[in-house]
Amino acid sequence: MKILLAFFVVVGASFIVAANNMNGVVRNYLTGQRTREDTQAAENLAAIYAPLFQSGDVTDLNNRLQEDALGLDGRLLLVDTDGKVQYDSLNGFCGQRLQLSEVLRVLSGEDTASYGMHRADREAVYRMTGEAEAEYVAYGAHEMTGSRGLIGALVYVSRIQGMMDSMNQVSRQLNTVFALIGVVTLVLALFLSRVVTSPIVNLSRTMRRMGEGDLSVRVPEKGSGELLQLAVNYNTMAAQLEKMDRSRNQFVSNASHELKTPLTSMKIMLETMLYEPDMPAELRQEFMRDINQEIDRLTQIITDLLTLTRMDNRQDAMKMEDLDMSALTEEIARLLRPVAEKRGQKLICRAAPGLRMRGDGGKLNQVLYNLTDNAMKYTQDGGTVQVSLEEEGENLVWRVKDNGVGIPREDQEHIFDRFYRVDKARSRDTGGTGLGLSIVKQMVGLHGGSIRVESEPGKGSCFIVTLPRDREGGRTAG
Repeated sequence: MKILLAFFVVVGASFIVAANNMNGVVRNYLTGQRTREDTQAAENLAAIYAPLFQSGDVTDLNNRLQEDALGLDGRLLLVDTDGKVQYDSLNGFCGQRLQLSEVLRVLSGEDTASYGMHRADREAVYRMTGEAEAEYVAYGAHEMTGSRGLIGALVYVSRIQGMMDSMNQVSRQLNTVFALIGVVTLVLALFLSRVVTSPIVNLSRTMRRMGEGDLSVRVPEKGSGELLQLAVNYNTMAAQLEKMDRSRNQFVSNASHELKTPLTSMKIMLETMLYEPDMPAELRQEFMRDINQEIDRLTQIITDLLTLTRMDNRQDAMKMEDLDMSALTEEIARLLRPVAEKRGQKLICRAAPGLRMRGDGGKLNQVLYNLTDNAMKYTQDGGTVQVSLEEEGENLVWRVKDNGVGIPREDQEHIFDRFYRVDKARSRDTGGTGLGLSIVKQMVGLHGGSIRVESEPGKGSCFIVTLPRDREGGRTAG
């Protein structure tokens, strides 16, 4: 309704202005044409009657005056320099003074000719023109000169009621046409406003339902142009919100489960110790060690959760510096090689020399450390883990490859989800929290990079990290 009202005000105002302008153009044209015709007639007659008026040929002058007045469908009067009527084609004002402004301007020498249209009461107009029910009259005065100079003036009383009636009729017709156009435009505007606002109304209803908690609603993607793009963008946003909501609920559920499991385990062991005071010392010691391990696991889960929360909220500031990525890669391999040797594993490092980039050294160190440590955990004793760093175009690429158990194809797209485990029992045995790869993905994303996995069950996995060399540090997680 607001759009319709605004449209109606704008269009209505435009039509009113247009109608007034058209009426003004028509009125000015007709009155201007009549003014020129009457003024020219008065000028011509003044030149003809000046010598007759000066000679005083009454009979000839009266006859011609009546004939010319009849031909002009008006009234002709000849006045002397005092404004007294000497001759009148209708013989009604002879001997009277004419107090007309047009006559006074001419006789006073202010103008040689004067013309004016007037609206007066019907009785006054009738006395001047002889027209019944007329309201308009025009007076044209022109000086008459003789051998002595100004000898008087010719006054042409013009009947203009017909012209004024024609103008009023044209004005009414124009107003009627514009009114009809306005009504048709208003109907079309009502229809078009419904067409235009319908997607917005649908969007408003959908947003209201989303505000009430229903994130599954979508708006119809109809129409074209900006409104269609608005619907598409809104549905995309709604789908992302729904996905985020499901992810959040899943995350809360998983976090609750992960925290509840060690707490339940510790509660059982503590109650056993509490209600069995005669428990053997060796068993009590074993329970204490298990409780300590569960506390460490809880601490690690909470630490990882806090890390993810800081990165999600952009509270974990990036400390950008120029890094020797070749040296960083070799240092991680050196730190983990003793662990690999203890398991009988072979840790191979191949880093192209002199590769540098800007980045957060602490976060990139943790990325490679976590990936390499994971590869070692899920590779059997005696297996091989390979770490490499190469330059590919404008990017640096890490590859961490093992010949371990591998990852089933259906699990590969979920391994970066929080608390997701391919083998939950094995993950807990290795001390994993299910958050390590999520943290790795976030840290890689903060550098504007990407991470993916290639794996085949029973043949091993290869994690590939791509990092842009010239990036100043991203602000969104990948």
